[in-house]
Amino acid sequence: MKTWVRFKQGDAVKFGTLDGDTIAVYNGNMFDNPQPAGESVKLADVKLLTPCSPSKMILLWNNFYALSNKLGVAVPEEPLYLLKPSTSYIADGDIVKKPNSYDGKVVYEGELGIVIGKRCKEVSEADAKNYIFGYTCSNDVTAGQLIQKDPTFAQWTRAKGFDTFGSFGPGIVSGIDDPNKLVIKTILNGQERQNYPVSDMIFPPFKLVSMISHDMTLEPGDIISCGTSVGVGSMKPGSTVEVVIDGVGHLVNKYEA
Repeated sequence: MKTWVRFKQGDAVKFGTLDGDTIAVYNGNMFDNPQPAGESVKLADVKLLTPCSPSKMILLWNNFYALSNKLGVAVPEEPLYLLKPSTSYIADGDIVKKPNSYDGKVVYEGELGIVIGKRCKEVSEADAKNYIFGYTCSNDVTAGQLIQKDPTFAQWTRAKGFDTFGSFGPGIVSGIDDPNKLVIKTILNGQERQNYPVSDMIFPPFKLVSMISHDMTLEPGDIISCGTSVGVGSMKPGSTVEVVIDGVGHLVNKYEA
């Protein structure tokens, strides 16, 4: 397994593999035969960016049996999802900002992110693994009270699309054979609030990639954030939120007004 990161060193944006506190720098395209540059940098000397620049981030709703049961809603027959704009993306260590146009609760949702590695259109579930580059941590931040504010139109995109509401990283871990063994934890101000297994997904990772690829073409670097389970809650300004997936990463952001 390798942990791929993207970073800023001076004015240059570079990428490489992280091992402990050292990044081995690569040249080329992360998703298309990258080559070692023969140099390394210390993590402390650079600024981590989002590990890729997705053309789109796809977010699942109602994709865990435990949450579906708690909410008393039917298990969907096909994935229910929306898109987050690229202007919402922030990296590990960046600040989630309260929108000026919204005064309600802001909610954390710790999730597993699937990172697509090559152009993916109408692939089978059996072949979907070959189109996955790796996995990352995702916090699908949501302005919860906006979704049903207007009874004529559910505002999912607005609620989840504010600037800074799309945190993911710090890296992308490649070489994970069975993502169903992973467990997602979310920690708010030092207290664990979510702890749930990928194995409880209604549409597990390979099936998600296959089904969504029959709706739209997935490009290298695109992310499917797999939805969340029980334990979602609101954040107060000054809060620190951590999404921890052993074997994948530890994503940390503060929420500020």
